[in-house]
Amino acid sequence: MKWLVSLAGAGLVMVTLRDLFHTLWHPTRRGGLSRLVMTGLWRLARRPRVRGRVVGLVGPLAMVTVVGMWAGTVILGWAIVYWPHMPESFTFAPGSEAAREPAFLDALYLSLVTVATLGLGDIAPGEGWLRLVSPLEALVGFALLTAMVSWVLEIYPALSRRRALAVRLALLRGADPTTGQIDCTTGALLLEGLATEVVRVRIDFTQYAEAYYFHDGEDHASLAAMVGHAAALAQRGQAARRPDVRLAGDLLAGALDDLAAVLDQRFLHTGGTPAEVFAAYAVDHGRSPTGH
Repeated sequence: MKWLVSLAGAGLVMVTLRDLFHTLWHPTRRGGLSRLVMTGLWRLARRPRVRGRVVGLVGPLAMVTVVGMWAGTVILGWAIVYWPHMPESFTFAPGSEAAREPAFLDALYLSLVTVATLGLGDIAPGEGWLRLVSPLEALVGFALLTAMVSWVLEIYPALSRRRALAVRLALLRGADPTTGQIDCTTGALLLEGLATEVVRVRIDFTQYAEAYYFHDGEDHASLAAMVGHAAALAQRGQAARRPDVRLAGDLLAGALDDLAAVLDQRFLHTGGTPAEVFAAYAVDHGRSPTGH
């Protein structure tokens, strides 16, 4: 029975590590525990009574919640591993009152101290296999801390790329270039550059799906509000006379179709056309879709 309890704790740790792996290094459309937390917070923030107050905090709050969930489940899982073997398989420092505490409380304390790599030493494993497992928990704690820092450092550049594209589209909407103005070498380069930026954002949504749940602030920095104008520019490029401009317009249109497919598969699930997906994207972020 003791080993079954310990195996249950190890299983909880493995589930957490699997979720961390698929969130940070191998994202899938199926998502995991972290995606459920983020989706739940996003839907809660979209309620009319809540939206105006906390929608801008959903992304950071969701990340903090997920990190807390990972840390809490790792600590709990390892505590369950230790629990059935407490106190007979552990040694206690002379004069320590720990052995008089409930066994699960001691196990939870030991797990917390170990994952934080504090190394207080008032409770130490005595059996051989526990002496191997305990340092392994410290390694997992170090890996968890490293993963948290990497996650934050990776997500914000992705947000910057998305917002930079939105600002560029807002400026182009203000300039409102005609098909004739785009029908030149500069226009071809412009459309090709936009296509490249759209592809980068598409990759960001695939690699860092949690970026979707960050609010972009004002309309001119929101891709949800401005992506429709990229489609309008692609149509003008496709209607140009120069073949290089038409090709660049086709590239931009293809990149937008690919972006719409990713948004729909992972977040929106409308099953509609790219225009309908972008409209749903705008509405989901509290924006009015624009394009012409």
